[in-house]
Amino acid sequence: MTMIEDFLLPDLVAELPAAIRLERLVQVLRETFICGAVVLLQREDDSLRPVAAVGLVQDALGRRFDIARHPRLSALLSRREITWFESDSPLPDPYDGLLDESPGEALPVHDCMGVSLYVEGELWGALTLDALEAGTFDERARQKLQRLLPLIEGLLRVTRLEQENRALRMVRADESRALPGLQQHGIVGSSPAVTRLLDELAVVADSDLTVLITGETGVGKELFAHWLHRHSPRADKPLVQVNCAALPESLAESELFGHVKGAFSGATSDRAGRFDAANGGTLFLDEVGELPLHVQAKLLRTLQNGEIQRLGADQPLRVDVRIIAATNRNLADSVAKGDFRADLYHRLSVYPVPVPPLRERGNDVLLLAGHFLELNRARLGVRSLRLSADAEQALLNYDWPGNVRELEHVISRAAIKALGRNGSRQAMLSLDAALLDIPIGGTAMTDTSQPAAAVAEGEIQPLRLSVEACQREQIRLALAATEDNWSAAARLLELDASNLHKLARRLGLKT
Repeated sequence: MTMIEDFLLPDLVAELPAAIRLERLVQVLRETFICGAVVLLQREDDSLRPVAAVGLVQDALGRRFDIARHPRLSALLSRREITWFESDSPLPDPYDGLLDESPGEALPVHDCMGVSLYVEGELWGALTLDALEAGTFDERARQKLQRLLPLIEGLLRVTRLEQENRALRMVRADESRALPGLQQHGIVGSSPAVTRLLDELAVVADSDLTVLITGETGVGKELFAHWLHRHSPRADKPLVQVNCAALPESLAESELFGHVKGAFSGATSDRAGRFDAANGGTLFLDEVGELPLHVQAKLLRTLQNGEIQRLGADQPLRVDVRIIAATNRNLADSVAKGDFRADLYHRLSVYPVPVPPLRERGNDVLLLAGHFLELNRARLGVRSLRLSADAEQALLNYDWPGNVRELEHVISRAAIKALGRNGSRQAMLSLDAALLDIPIGGTAMTDTSQPAAAVAEGEIQPLRLSVEACQREQIRLALAATEDNWSAAARLLELDASNLHKLARRLGLKT
């Protein structure tokens, strides 16, 4: 029995969390083969996602590798034997620049091997080993990995059986957090805040309770609504989404409940509404706080008796629809102001679910950054995109008023700037803090401008300048949170849109 078998065989019978078992596996393999990185990737549809990794940058667990875009990964999956790529292989390596061997420096991979992994005769994913030194994986190393393959697949089989047993015992929360960096239908993250949220949603998913998802703009309320539907008994039925903020007030009732011919001018035929489309499934009312008051009253009746009445119709219709609503407003405040019905608020908030802002999710910001880096690497067709050490720290230190949506835009802009600066899609691009265009140490930095002059602590300046600086910062934050939508930013700032444009021009934010 070899040393590695001494380490791994006990894990076949030990009661270990899946995450720990798989982390031990990649760590032992790295020590055994004395290489730079070992990654275990699970197949999901047409992509591979890392579920355990050692030797890669922190954001690696947030990435998804499209099989069709990565010929080496495609080659691994196409055969059962160990696949080795020579150091001068023309096929691009998916981990170029991602090995965490030299902080701040993007280093290419020089030697790699891997193998496809099967559990119960079905393709599970792949294992990859990478090194910076050519010749690390010689014939002897490849034979050793081939001998270890049954043991590795045995560990995966045990892990899957344990997860299936937990599912049979209805402990669905454990399924949600079984692996680090798990991406559940677009949800990237393994922080305690996200784990607790998924635990909570797993409990309520089995019921037909109305759920109100709350949270700041850009936190991903829509993704959690989709997660809830997909884990519910209605998963095989429709999920119909309605953006209440985009419904014209005059047509909102017809859009939701439908109308009959002749109900109003232009109603030339009967038309079913969104409740009809969602019958048997789930209706997701996004930005529910924007519904007009008269539509709120009709929605309340539907929630109370399970019936809808099409505009202009005499008889109601029965519907079987679960409601998930979402809002970035404080509906209790809206009730106090008279903008939202108190009775509807209580009906919708049977089970309130607050989504944590990005600033409360710790290292999830790096996993999400990795996810967006890989998306932009594919979109731009560049060889490699990674974060420098100072960029990682800047992302962790920033408060993210626009949350995940703002992070996505920050990464996308930085990637485009990095490509424009370098000019070569074959280069390994490293995004430094200056490219991110976010405040660093209290000062806004960009790659094209000098930091704004800081005011020393206790220094007095004209009040007008302080007010204008505050106005500029709030407008920038509002635009970041609304994807540069000036009308939406005006609503966040509680300003008239035309006044916001005038103010922005006066402050030099708009020409």
